[in-house]
Amino acid sequence: MTAVLSKVDRGRAEEARPRSPRRYRLSKLDSKVSPYLFVAPFFVLFGAIGLFPLLYTAYVSLFDWELGDDNPAFVGLKNYGTLFSDGQFWNALINTVSIFVLSSGPQIVLAVLLAALLNANLRARTAWRMGVLLPYVASLVALAVIFGNLFGTQYGLVNAVLTTFGLSPIDWQADTFGSHVAIASMVNWRWTGYNALIVLAAMQAIPREVDEAARVDGAGPVRRFVSITLPMLKPTLIFVIVTSTIGGLQIFTEPKMFEPAGGSGGGSQHQYQTVVLYLYQTAFQGLDLGYASAIAWVLFLVVISVAGLNFWLTRRAVR
Repeated sequence: MTAVLSKVDRGRAEEARPRSPRRYRLSKLDSKVSPYLFVAPFFVLFGAIGLFPLLYTAYVSLFDWELGDDNPAFVGLKNYGTLFSDGQFWNALINTVSIFVLSSGPQIVLAVLLAALLNANLRARTAWRMGVLLPYVASLVALAVIFGNLFGTQYGLVNAVLTTFGLSPIDWQADTFGSHVAIASMVNWRWTGYNALIVLAAMQAIPREVDEAARVDGAGPVRRFVSITLPMLKPTLIFVIVTSTIGGLQIFTEPKMFEPAGGSGGGSQHQYQTVVLYLYQTAFQGLDLGYASAIAWVLFLVVISVAGLNFWLTRRAVR
């Protein structure tokens, strides 16, 4: 017993002994530097593959730079001046905004309603939740083939349904609004289930006691959903709306795949040409890297502005 007590006393004496100044400085330095070392990999990768290309694109936009040109001519803001007077760019921007409005709005509403259904007491809930994610993981090429047949002019299922009800068939690829509806349908089909699972996860984090208390007070399902569920989903709804805004304004794959083989890019009259599709054609078909970089920077500013506006409007609406 005495030996055990002596060991305890020696341990306490060692703990009470002041540490050397060098060890103290190292310990203090470790506590200050360690958090920055943990987050450093993200900032290194972001700087290498995010920030540097962004700044370099701004640099390239100040030159008349064609692919393979070793001595590009400095033109300052001339590319931006040409861009703002370019009718094809404004047409592409209008098409982008139109497809974005037709896709993002219904997409968010459907995602919230679908999440509410998946949050109910359903049989085989796991299977249903996996099922709504299948369009997201499906191949975009297969998705384009399916929707190309659905919206086909002569033998498409959608036109067949329209003629059944006595309506005239629509040339979905030649008609401007019709092509926007078809492309927006592809976007909604792919992304609604993905957003619904994000909203569902937020719904399941809401305390059950709050919903049960409202039910005891006599609130119906609709009243509980509007007054309790939606306000508590505010952070998730803001995230989903902002991310869908960023993705919707950068849409490229769907209009590219919707176009038939041998097309000129965005339709015969550029009726569904988006800004990113115009950027791609300018850079890799027209080989004008300076002008394409100016398009990229203007699109970046548009995306940031619209995303910030959506963030502000969503916070006010939910509040």
